[in-house]
Amino acid sequence: MSNRSTLAAACLLALCAQWACAAPFIPQRGSEVIERLPRRTDPAQQQLQQLRAQLAANPRDLALATRVAASYIATARRETDPRYFGYAQAALAPWWSMPAPPHAVRLLRATLLQSTHHFPEALADLDAIVKADPANPQAWLTLATVQTVRGDYQGATASCARLSSLTTQLVSSTCIAGVGGMTGRAAPSETLLALSLRRNEDADAGIKVWVLTLLAELAERRGDAATAEARFKDALALAPRDSYLVGAYADFLLDQRRAADVVALVAGQDRIDGLLLRHALALKQLPDGAARLRAADAELAARFNAATRRGDTVHQREQARYELHVRGNAQAALKLAQMNWAVQKESADMRILLKAAHAAGDRAALAPVRDWLHTHKVEDVTLARLAGKGA
Repeated sequence: MSNRSTLAAACLLALCAQWACAAPFIPQRGSEVIERLPRRTDPAQQQLQQLRAQLAANPRDLALATRVAASYIATARRETDPRYFGYAQAALAPWWSMPAPPHAVRLLRATLLQSTHHFPEALADLDAIVKADPANPQAWLTLATVQTVRGDYQGATASCARLSSLTTQLVSSTCIAGVGGMTGRAAPSETLLALSLRRNEDADAGIKVWVLTLLAELAERRGDAATAEARFKDALALAPRDSYLVGAYADFLLDQRRAADVVALVAGQDRIDGLLLRHALALKQLPDGAARLRAADAELAARFNAATRRGDTVHQREQARYELHVRGNAQAALKLAQMNWAVQKESADMRILLKAAHAAGDRAALAPVRDWLHTHKVEDVTLARLAGKGA
């Protein structure tokens, strides 16, 4: 799911302007495609236009504003276009800065905040919602997600437990499995979740994608590449452009040295920084990828430099991977990985910190992840290998 906090109003708008802030691109020919805009004949876009027009006429209509914001968030995820998150915030403008806005606004605000890793603010909103409305399943699920990313496994387990009486068994099982996979219960979590999915084959496609992606990651962490790939492919059949899923599968393929498959997988999705990074990493593996790699390197450098100037820290993990694997700058990668580790503690965060520390020859920098793996009994064959390397 990552993804997974805007700073406040300004930071979310900065994220939405990310592409515009990169180095300017001047087309050499009139036939060059600069951007592909959503088709105005698309029914979803037409509905958004109608809702936007209604909200412009009644900007303080709470029910309409929350409906518009929710539609924009759904579109951002479907189109993998972060600009729609900014539109969602704009729809909530009359209430955005309130210390205690209406619950519907507060939940959407928390969703937007966590999407750009501004976790303390998101947690404050979510804690307030579940305290006032303890029967709100979306609030508990979002809270559990943020707590897991932050490494608060005890809090996440408690939040997942609250879901059992509020939502479907498949959703609550997935929530619990996400925590179990990071706390020494990966095997039983994977087994029970796979069984739950088989018992709920008629579940919503979006939920099935979430479940299958987690199951693929659990299989990958225990070293079962065949099962992981089958699950990734099943998920992609349901959501071929889900950016988190595509990125996770691309990383799996990169580990398998299947660079050509990565290039094909992410084709046409290079507006997304994380997928452009995977494209560059694949090109680095290809013997004939040097020229294309130079172009991808220049574009990534422009985007990361723009983010740094804005004070945007959302992509520190990706930037650390870029510095290490594309630029070969181990010291810069390690610094970024350490800053990222202070914010979030997922498997990918541990992996880049361990790799950067090894590349930089900094044994002391390995200690935080080694201690974390031991304390929480994290099961991941790649992390175990990296943590034990040179011990």
